Amino acid sequence: MPLIAAVLVLFGVLALSVLLLPLSLIQRYRLGTRRRLVRGWVTSLNFLGVSISASLFLLSAAAMSPWLPGTFTYSAGGLMVGGLIGILGLALTRWESTPSGLHYTPSRVLVLGLTLVILGRLLYGISRSWQAWSDARDTAAWLHGSGAQGSLAAGAAVLGYYVVYWAGVRRRLKRAPPVRRLPRR
Repeated sequence: MPLIAAVLVLFGVLALSVLLLPLSLIQRYRLGTRRRLVRGWVTSLNFLGVSISASLFLLSAAAMSPWLPGTFTYSAGGLMVGGLIGILGLALTRWESTPSGLHYTPSRVLVLGLTLVILGRLLYGISRSWQAWSDARDTAAWLHGSGAQGSLAAGAAVLGYYVVYWAGVRRRLKRAPPVRRLPRR
């Protein structure tokens, strides 16, 4: 009986996550395009976290390469393409220096593009995995037919974008004029 309950809970969580996916993508876009105040500690923490994630991602891709040939190459290529998009993102970001500090507004087009890349690759990966799973006779054939290398490349592109973007935000903050605090009344 506990096994059946566990399976039902797992199925419920999966169904709920699929149902909430459109809402999470809309929220990702909304939050990704709003004007924000640049805070040094947040910027440094984001840069450090994304850099560690990208390093672990490449390490994992290298470890998967014996079973999925080309995984590391696709991931490294995706990371480089994402870095180039990150440079473009920094150029398209609107920067405002105010008495309260430096503000930035990311490019709506790039945030929408990254969101659509994630959505498209997720949907393609699900359909490709389903098709490969229904056609395959063994696990290795399913894994090769699932298109995991492309999904990893898309994920690496997003990571590369954020590594370069947060590095650029940190650099911009260091070059910004010091904040003049207004006296309190």
